[in-house]
Amino acid sequence: MMNDQLLNFYAEQLSALKASHNHRQLQRLKHQGQRIGVNDSKPLLNLASNDYLGIASQTSLYEEFLELLHEQRWPFSASSSRLLTGNFENFERLETKMASLFGRPCLLFNSGYHANIGILPAICDDKTVILADKLVHASIIDGMQLAAKHGTKTIRYQHQNLPQLEGLIQKYQSDNGICRIIVVTESIFSMDGDITNLSHLSHLKAQYPKVMLYVDEAHAIGVRGGRGLGCVEEYGVINQVDFIVGAFGKALASVGGYCICHPILRDYLINKMRPLIFSTALPPINIAWSCFILEQIPLMNQRRKHLMKLSDDLSKVVHLAKLPCPSASQIIPIILGDNACTLNAATDLGRQGYHVLAVRPPTVPKGQSRLRICLNSTINDDTMTKFTQVLTQIVSSESK
Repeated sequence: MMNDQLLNFYAEQLSALKASHNHRQLQRLKHQGQRIGVNDSKPLLNLASNDYLGIASQTSLYEEFLELLHEQRWPFSASSSRLLTGNFENFERLETKMASLFGRPCLLFNSGYHANIGILPAICDDKTVILADKLVHASIIDGMQLAAKHGTKTIRYQHQNLPQLEGLIQKYQSDNGICRIIVVTESIFSMDGDITNLSHLSHLKAQYPKVMLYVDEAHAIGVRGGRGLGCVEEYGVINQVDFIVGAFGKALASVGGYCICHPILRDYLINKMRPLIFSTALPPINIAWSCFILEQIPLMNQRRKHLMKLSDDLSKVVHLAKLPCPSASQIIPIILGDNACTLNAATDLGRQGYHVLAVRPPTVPKGQSRLRICLNSTINDDTMTKFTQVLTQIVSSESK
């Protein structure tokens, strides 16, 4: 048993989190289609999920997939890494399908987090500088910290400040001690919902020979582009981005991560990326589900269009309420600032039948606590109208 003196440190840290309204707990959840019961509450409309296309709650797709399992029974465990005996044939089938869509090779990982903490340390050395947007995901920050242990210089430029980014690129382009400049960003930022100008970044890459582009598409895959291939497809820059990184666990309603890159880089990652080398591969049955869903994604254009309309409509309501809303996507933040006000607003929405999460530091910067509304394509116009009326009333009372 650990003695009380050792535990006191952790207890004091928890007390401080509670005092600042920043303490988190796991909740009891019961999923019922697009509704969710929270801690035995009545079912609430789920506006906190990353199931942007409604695939995870579409039982007809599950049933169709289960019918296919009668033809091929996939194991529930790979039982080893892909470099040992875990490289089942459907891993290669999924990578081949992804490669045919993107026109470049694909490498699969256990998660988007695994991808970000593994790729950056693998491709960087003491002659590399990483220039990352200030608001990149925690997994990218962790990957940068691991890369820094190899002597890599890491700099985070102001959010979406592309002139500042270009100034840094110019500095290191002329530095003879630097061979590679890796610009790292998200396409759709997970907390603000704003979108990076990938055309501008591709122009910078063309202008400065040392630049490599690394774009995290976790919240864009499935929901942007004519075939749902993300913002890189929407901007027409698939071939200009050196590392297109994404996740199957959001709009694609599965599990795992991926990287689209040059064949040499793919081979290099297989040999150098520690999370890939030393992790048991994903269960083959999950990879089979990803293959199945990937076939559906290009056919879901109507869902994508409806999702964009919902996003535009809600953004207009937030702007009319004179609240800051940087979003240009299905992720709509209502930035209230104060932790307690944000928690109260989320609780009030729950009482009205809506499950919306309050996001607080350290997930977002201090003083920028917000309601994070995640829309999905199954919401109809009437439901959205009712929700916006309730939201406007609650936010108005909390922001006074």
